[in-house]
Amino acid sequence: MMEKVRLGRTNLMVTKTSFGGLPIQRIPVDDARDILRAAYAAGINFFDTARGYSDSEEKIGYALSDVRDDIIIATKTLATDRESFCKDLETSLKNLRTDCIDIIQLHNAASIPDPNDSDSAYREALEAKESGAARFVGITSHRLTVAREAVESGLFDTLQYPLSPLSSPEELALVDMCRERDVGLIAMKGLCGGLFINVRAAFAFFRQYDSVVPVWGIQRQEELEEFIGLEAAPPVLDDDMCQAIDAEREVLSGDFCRGCGYCLPCPAEIPIPMAARMKSLLRRAPHEPFTSDEWREKMARIRDCTDCGQCRERCPYDLDTPRILKEMLEDYESFCATH
Repeated sequence: MMEKVRLGRTNLMVTKTSFGGLPIQRIPVDDARDILRAAYAAGINFFDTARGYSDSEEKIGYALSDVRDDIIIATKTLATDRESFCKDLETSLKNLRTDCIDIIQLHNAASIPDPNDSDSAYREALEAKESGAARFVGITSHRLTVAREAVESGLFDTLQYPLSPLSSPEELALVDMCRERDVGLIAMKGLCGGLFINVRAAFAFFRQYDSVVPVWGIQRQEELEEFIGLEAAPPVLDDDMCQAIDAEREVLSGDFCRGCGYCLPCPAEIPIPMAARMKSLLRRAPHEPFTSDEWREKMARIRDCTDCGQCRERCPYDLDTPRILKEMLEDYESFCATH
C-alpha cells in the first residue's frame, strides 16, 4: 500500500511516491495511457502536470478521467495576468476532463505577485478557488529567494521547488520553513534532471522528510516499476548510501545544468538542456546515442552561438550558459575522437 503524506494546509493526502507528468509529453498517447493507468493501479494518487508541458494534460485527462474522484491533480500556468490565467485555466479543465483543478500553480514565478494587483494571475487564482474551479493555489520556482518569499508571504497553499540529494543546506531549510507555516512542499527534479543516477539513494533521501512529496518524472514502464518496487520495500538511508550521495555531489559540484529547459528557444537551435549536460550524459549513461551523426550535428550548432545572452537571462540558476556550452563542445569532440 502506498504511503501517503498530508500536503500542508490543503489537508490533501497524497502518495509519497507521486507522478511527474513532464516526460509523458515525449511518448505516444496510448503509451502514456498505459503508464498512467499502471501508476493508478499501483496506488499513486497525485499527478503533477502543466500547461507548458505540451500534451501532458490531455494525456492525463484521456487516461484518468474515469477515476477523477480517486486522484489529485496539480497543474501550472505561466500566466501573469487575469486574462491569460482564465484562458489557461479553461484549457486545463478541458484537457484534464474535469470541472476542478485540485492545485493550480503559478509556474516558475520570477517574483511574488502583488496580492493587491487586481489584474494579476494570483487574484484570478483566488477567484477560481472561490468559484470552485480550483481548490488550492500554489507556486513553483527554481529560485531560492523567490521560494522563500513565497512561503513567508502566506499567499500560497503549496510550494514546488527543485530538491534532491545534492541540495544545499540553504535549500533544504525550506523543509522546516514550509512545515512551520503549514505550506505543502512538492519536490521536483529529485534526480537533478536525470544526472543523479542512484535512484535508490534519492528515494531513501526523500524518505527522511515526512512532509515532502517528490514528484518523479516517469515516461517508461520500467521506471514506474522501479519506483513501485522501492515503495514496496523502502531502502534505508544508511552510511553506504550517504557515501554514494557524497560521491555524486563531488562529481556534480559547481555549476551544472538541471535540464529545466527555461533557456529555450535558442536562436541557433542548440538543444541547450541536453548539450549543456553532455559531459555527464556521456559518462553516466550509454554513450552510443549521443555520439551518433544526429547528435554530432546538434552539438556542432554550439559553434553558431552568437552569445546573444537570451539563455543566460532566462536561466533560473544564473548559469553562464554560453560558456558551459563551449566547454561541453570541447569535451564532446575530445570524447568522440577516442570512442
